[in-house]
Amino acid sequence: MIATASQACACNVADHSGRLIVLTGGPGVGKTAVLEVLRKALCRHVAVLAEAASILFRGGFPREESEAARQAVQPTIFYAQRQLEELALSEGHHAVVLCDRGTVDGVAYWAGDEASLFTQMATTRDQELARYAAVIHLRSPSAERGYDHVNPARIETAEQARRIDDAIENAWRGHPNRASSTRVRIFSTRHGRPSNASAKSSYVLSGAPSSA
Repeated sequence: MIATASQACACNVADHSGRLIVLTGGPGVGKTAVLEVLRKALCRHVAVLAEAASILFRGGFPREESEAARQAVQPTIFYAQRQLEELALSEGHHAVVLCDRGTVDGVAYWAGDEASLFTQMATTRDQELARYAAVIHLRSPSAERGYDHVNPARIETAEQARRIDDAIENAWRGHPNRASSTRVRIFSTRHGRPSNASAKSSYVLSGAPSSA
């Protein structure tokens, strides 16, 4: 079942032509937490997709560091991501589909050159960029700024996470609606007041979308 946002909508439109928006970034940026906040805050015409890689790895797909393993898993993640997106769009009533990563992210984890990944998947980089209406890149924090291993699926060190984050930034280069972010602190509220006990890490866009 595709997860949808929980708030009611006043638009009274049953069917929408959905658009894909990617939330991306290196390990430890808090994409899943941000998407959960959005799921609770936005209307029912917004779908929120889980990360394809997490679905596969938690389901038992081998996670190894060898080049052969990386070459095997990335096409699988790519295909799973594409199918999740197509399923959400085919439902017809989602105006926006928020994606925890997109197909282009695979370039950052691919052992070969990026062209070979797209060739293997019978597509091109330009075609994959064009699938997404917008890309929001949350930057990975350093160890000093909050990177941790609370998530058991997070196996990278802070330095490895930063290298992946830089590779993701390069992978999405040229997208016309791409924005990056800086790390800030926000607080959820209880009875309309901030609650320190429920402090969460979140992000604010650092500027206008850029194709840089």
